[in-house]
Amino acid sequence: MMKLTKLYVLLPLILMAGDLIQASELNDQLLRDSYVSEIDNQERDYFVYLPRNYSADTAKKWPLLFFLHGNGERGDGKSELDFVLHHGPLYEAWVQKRDLPFIIVAPQLHMFGQDKLGIDYIDNRKFEDIPQRLATGVPPRPVEFESQQKMKAEWAWSFWPRLAPLVPPVGWDLVEQDLLGIVKAATQKYNVDSNRLYLSGISYGGFGTWYMASKHPELFAAIAPVVGWVHPDQVAPIAERQLPLWVFAGGRDSAVNLRYFYAGLNKLEQSGHKDVRFTIHQDMEHDTWRRVYEGNDLYQWLLSNKLAE
Repeated sequence: MMKLTKLYVLLPLILMAGDLIQASELNDQLLRDSYVSEIDNQERDYFVYLPRNYSADTAKKWPLLFFLHGNGERGDGKSELDFVLHHGPLYEAWVQKRDLPFIIVAPQLHMFGQDKLGIDYIDNRKFEDIPQRLATGVPPRPVEFESQQKMKAEWAWSFWPRLAPLVPPVGWDLVEQDLLGIVKAATQKYNVDSNRLYLSGISYGGFGTWYMASKHPELFAAIAPVVGWVHPDQVAPIAERQLPLWVFAGGRDSAVNLRYFYAGLNKLEQSGHKDVRFTIHQDMEHDTWRRVYEGNDLYQWLLSNKLAE
């Protein structure tokens, strides 16, 4: 069950049918679409961002960038959905008003009990801290995480924790069917170029990106996991498909250890994958995603990849 429920806009506002509102200045749109989750049979929303000039040419097909957020942005998919605006391409396009030529789809992961574990960045998050789109100009960017760690080199470790799971617990893998349904609905409802479907995510969403790519490598033209490593047992389908990937890590990351990236990436190369990119921002903490999505290189690289027609 898919339906349009809300559209966020920039002033001046023009009221249209129902609660549909359109921005006259930039003509980009932020919508909420709905679905019923297979997890609990409850209706939830996800964001759909439509880029500038989307409505100008109804025949044009647009690339779709599917974004999976991190652990701190989980929620009920309704009143808490705005927490998804904190990071990533949706933050760049909507809050920072960047002209990104993608339809961006961003769902919200269920809480799955993470709000009962005493996690500070979940328990103490505040609605008033959610970044807002301004009528004029853009808000200042958040300050990057500080770190007391020294920059240090990491060699190509083959080490792997003996009991390491494929993905962190209660992650995006649990909502695999929901995600597939959202992708299908978005590609049917909007002017999507199905040969240019891209997947990216941060932290928990980085692990989710690897998981979805391993399970459904034929869907995506390219993937970009940010501060999330791949388990060696997941790489075979990705290598077989030769799925283009660009992986990002932070050299000072205190949440996702840099050394764990190497085993999976080495396994990809050993499996014959020819298009593995790995960038380490040696001076960055876990919020390496700020620099990644703030730049232009990732978006240009994504657009350079498409599925064979």
